[in-house]
Amino acid sequence: MKSIKKVTFFGSSKGTAGDPNYDSAQVAAREIAKLGITVIDGGGPGVMQAATLGAKEVKGKTEVVYYEPKEATDFNGESVRNLADKQYKEENYIERTRKLLELGDAYIIFNGGTGTISEFGMAWGLARLYFGHHKPLILYGYFWHYIIQEFKRRMRIRDEEIEVLTIVTSPQEAIKAIHKYDEILEKNRHNHKNCHDSECRLFL
Repeated sequence: MKSIKKVTFFGSSKGTAGDPNYDSAQVAAREIAKLGITVIDGGGPGVMQAATLGAKEVKGKTEVVYYEPKEATDFNGESVRNLADKQYKEENYIERTRKLLELGDAYIIFNGGTGTISEFGMAWGLARLYFGHHKPLILYGYFWHYIIQEFKRRMRIRDEEIEVLTIVTSPQEAIKAIHKYDEILEKNRHNHKNCHDSECRLFL
């Protein structure tokens, strides 16, 4: 990979081995790590733990971003079983999400709850804001077709907002999508010479 060096995994904190969502994330992370790509996740259980574990199976590099909630009543913070090579600790949920978005050169989003929805929404919004320079957004699971279809029917969605999305249903399709995006990014390689602040880390 020339342009995509790190991929951030988003998804449910629920589920263990044997759960299709968990198993898919583990296999996808393993195959992505084989490409020399660093796997990043939120440091918690579920899909996050599966992503770290999958990468570790092939001695891939892993990073996690977490925070320790003091007031949140229903949030999974850092998981002691999610043993990554590098850890980032942020002050709150919003800063954690920002860091996850900054670190990844591409995002892969699995089934999840409200946390995953908020992460997807922010990633999708950034793709719209920086269309043409946006970070690839890969949605894992056939169910995404129904969700995006309803967005198109019920919301004021623009054509380019759909163009930034790629839906995959297998680890092999996820790898193909990453290769495709990497080739596109390499052909459209450019430098943001005058961009030095935190905004620069949200697009390619």
